[in-house]
Amino acid sequence: MRLVPVPALPEIRFYTAHPSSGLRRLVDPEDDAGEDAPEPQPPYWAYAWAGGAVLVRYILDHPMTVAGRRVLDLGAGSGIVGIAAAKAGAREVIAAEIDRNGVAAIGLNAVANGVEITIVHKDITTGPPPLVDLVLAGDVFYSPQVALRITPFLDRCLVAGIDVLVGDPGRHDLPLSRLRLLAEYQVPDFGDAKGAETRPSGVFRYEPEDR
Repeated sequence: MRLVPVPALPEIRFYTAHPSSGLRRLVDPEDDAGEDAPEPQPPYWAYAWAGGAVLVRYILDHPMTVAGRRVLDLGAGSGIVGIAAAKAGAREVIAAEIDRNGVAAIGLNAVANGVEITIVHKDITTGPPPLVDLVLAGDVFYSPQVALRITPFLDRCLVAGIDVLVGDPGRHDLPLSRLRLLAEYQVPDFGDAKGAETRPSGVFRYEPEDR
């Protein structure tokens, strides 16, 4: 892995994939792995995604959003959103990530950026909201199944008085009726040609359903 600036976000560096990184081993299981081998997890954490990138840009441009607050980076992936929150003065940052390789990446990326992040290695969406003031949710609406799991958790956060910000480039399962656009930025997304292409992606406030 190479430690490089995040595309369009020079303030933050992270360990990312390159042609010789060998990450395909995490996607294509070995022939002799056996039927009981765990399902391979795609290395989402090795790339910058548009929803996380716009949250980072928004936080760095508006540090009072997180300053002095306890912040949860939900589905943290590489951890760049939580790192931005820590750099902008958050009182405490918790990163929730279910992939063990993602957990390792978050720790390495936090050290590389000189910040401290508490990592929770489990699916927290099945339980009560954590003791935080703000949830940052980048790229969490990427499939119908995940959206059905995430939405009730975010609703419980709102009931508990926790603010929720969502970053997303407009994926199909984004609950637009529940979102109020705060800002829009042009950033590259995973899969764009070497970061050369950009697309408009938004930062939204997640609001109660009756609004």
